[in-house]
Amino acid sequence: MARPAVTLDNYDDVYRYYLDHRQNLLSARIAYAALSARFRPRVHYADGARERLQALLASGTRLIVVANHLTDRDQYTLAATAWQTPLRSVIGRTRVLAKDELFTDPRLRRAIDLMGSIPVFRSQNHGLRAVADAGRRMMDVSAQRLQRGDVLAIFPEGTCNDGDPRRIQRLNTGVGHIAVKARKLGAPPALLALGIAYGPDPSVRGSADVYVGDPVLELPTTPMDITRAVAEQLQAAVDDVRAVR
Repeated sequence: MARPAVTLDNYDDVYRYYLDHRQNLLSARIAYAALSARFRPRVHYADGARERLQALLASGTRLIVVANHLTDRDQYTLAATAWQTPLRSVIGRTRVLAKDELFTDPRLRRAIDLMGSIPVFRSQNHGLRAVADAGRRMMDVSAQRLQRGDVLAIFPEGTCNDGDPRRIQRLNTGVGHIAVKARKLGAPPALLALGIAYGPDPSVRGSADVYVGDPVLELPTTPMDITRAVAEQLQAAVDDVRAVR
């Protein structure tokens, strides 16, 4: 299938394409390695988290990775972190939810397609009613990618935190709905929370610290309760990353 234009009125073709899209694995690994060399985040782990994450990935357990959202550089920090952690083993099988405007520029789109991104049409850009059907389709595709064995990475706050970086913003419930849909497909996901913190100038190379929390293997049963659990784990990771800086 040819790459469709990423526009809201074309969402059905968009998600049909990203249901099956696979990036070139070698090119993706080169890109992730380059981002790691460029951004050089300092990675910290909860006690035993590295080993548990490694075992979880080796077992084929489905995984949703969530991170707090501070700047437009966060996706690069996340990619660099993946290269430095056991998540390196799932490069090429990781899907990252990304706002639809990033897919407008052809050059940028090639780059984020290489990173395994799936577009999200956000209500703050298009209106809640306008994005409702597209949002449901995006969640269905995300759950199906998990069922097929992919890892899903999400910034569940949905927008950059321009307020207090010590406190996460209210989370969208999409992460909870995706987890429930994946469970119904026979692929209950585990959860991994990453806390990101920057120095005074986030643009400075090596200014990021990332804290890898302990994976959570069993999530609640409803979208709302899952979202609350995600918020608790993400806030704990943010607290921990700020404590180690």
